[in-house]
Amino acid sequence: MCASTLLDQAAPLIVQHIVDDVLIAKKMEVLNFLLLGILGIGVGRCIFQYTKEFLCDYAGSKIACEVRINLFRKIQSLSANFFDGINSGELMSRVKDDVDRIWDIAAFMGILMAEVFIRTVLTLFFMIRINWQLALIPIIGMIGSAVIAILMEKQLDELYGAVMQEGSEMNNTAAENLAGVRTVKAFAREGFEIAKFHKHNQKFYELNIDLSRVFVKYNPMIQTITRVLTVVSLFLGGLIVMKGNPLQGGQKMSVGELMAFLQYVGGMIWPMEMLGWLTNGFSSAKASVKRLNKIYAEMPDITENSELAKNTEGADADLANAMFSQFDISGDISFDHVTYASGEKKILDDVSFSIKAGQTLGIMGATGSGKTTLINLLKRMYDVTDGSIKLDGIDIRELPLPTLRRAISCVMQDIFLFSDTIDGNIRLGARETITVPEVRSALEKSHSAEFVDRMEEKENTVIGERGVGLSGGQKQRITIARALARKTPVLVLDDSTSALDTETEQEIQQVLAELSGMTKIIIAHRISAVRKADKIIVLDKGKVVESGTHEELLKLGGLYKETYDSQY
Repeated sequence: MCASTLLDQAAPLIVQHIVDDVLIAKKMEVLNFLLLGILGIGVGRCIFQYTKEFLCDYAGSKIACEVRINLFRKIQSLSANFFDGINSGELMSRVKDDVDRIWDIAAFMGILMAEVFIRTVLTLFFMIRINWQLALIPIIGMIGSAVIAILMEKQLDELYGAVMQEGSEMNNTAAENLAGVRTVKAFAREGFEIAKFHKHNQKFYELNIDLSRVFVKYNPMIQTITRVLTVVSLFLGGLIVMKGNPLQGGQKMSVGELMAFLQYVGGMIWPMEMLGWLTNGFSSAKASVKRLNKIYAEMPDITENSELAKNTEGADADLANAMFSQFDISGDISFDHVTYASGEKKILDDVSFSIKAGQTLGIMGATGSGKTTLINLLKRMYDVTDGSIKLDGIDIRELPLPTLRRAISCVMQDIFLFSDTIDGNIRLGARETITVPEVRSALEKSHSAEFVDRMEEKENTVIGERGVGLSGGQKQRITIARALARKTPVLVLDDSTSALDTETEQEIQQVLAELSGMTKIIIAHRISAVRKADKIIVLDKGKVVESGTHEELLKLGGLYKETYDSQY
């Protein structure tokens, strides 16, 4: 950039010699050299500008790539409660739109800002070299343009924050609507959703118009300064050529010097006109950086306490997996006076129970009694407020998170299938360790094979986003197959057969009962799902109110007996 800009500054000097030495002094012998100089400047600029543009684009793309992956890695490191308080549309806006604006400032606009500075410094140097008194005019013009740009940046800074926030809201509204488009159509809410999107779209439009008003208010002022600058420089420079400079004892400028000076003035106009546009881009990127810094300022509530995990941080995946595999987890689970509160609301209160490896625990309770929260605490999606949870006698907070979570297979209420093949969904997170025969076995045990085999490509069939194209029962059976294929020490089924017919549910329960060497936790509303469990606990308002086997709980005549009577 410096080399290209220096060549640009040399061009007016050649024009000065052509006017003074060739046209006025009639020294025709130097014309060829001067013309070759102009040609050389053109070739040199071509080479240096191309190199500058390529390196700029390469560096900018690399920066954006690293910012985006670092941001995504940061988001992945945050705990579940962070995602409870932010919507996916806003996160998508930050990962895509905000990083794109940083890309702009790191590449195209960033290089222009640097070029404006270098060109201004070099141009002023050559102008002062020709006539320092005359050079004061463009310096004053430059200062005026800078003041206007600063005023404009202050107003744009506030507006860009509002524009980006509203853009996030609009993205989230669209994403939410598209994700639930079948529900929208089922309830004939198209008009309502269109009106809701229109409200955000209109607000986004109005904020952008406000941005435009600021830009068109200040930018013409800079344009006016550049036009006046040219006229004043030509007028005063012409007087110095004809009558001489009174501040220098009547010393005159040559016509060539005036021509060169006017070319330098023309070179100053571009940086001055760019100030407004660059201020606009800088304000946009500045607002994006602020939004990203809010995410970087977030700290995960669930932190890695294990010394082993800390020591393997940054190690390659194979080494980390090998070190974590040294934990031979059998599946003994104990909750010791566990309390969990979210804000001021206590969800679990002094919960205690234990289960031996290979046994089955049934958990029952009304909606909102804290059943799913127990599982989220077991997987350390959240940490207990008080008490402790132990796996094989080790506090789970002392286990490496990968070890803990790989030891537990879950089939949760909220079924999530990726837009991938059925095989890919079953081998999720363990593609290298789960074999094709194991996938097939899991499909048969979960009674998924009966509908998968009817598909044209069987387990290689690609299913849509979130399992679109499959029924609720089919999606549930695929997630059960995913859990069975992993062969983990602990298997959790959170109301996982609710979408199945009674016959299929009984067949899957028979398969689960035959699984040996695996601790099973079954959360259900149906007595039939838990009646064969080694131990059943009943939750009510976050507390364990009953505990025992099926027969023992029936004899108690409490909540479990009431549920049994209502179902049978």
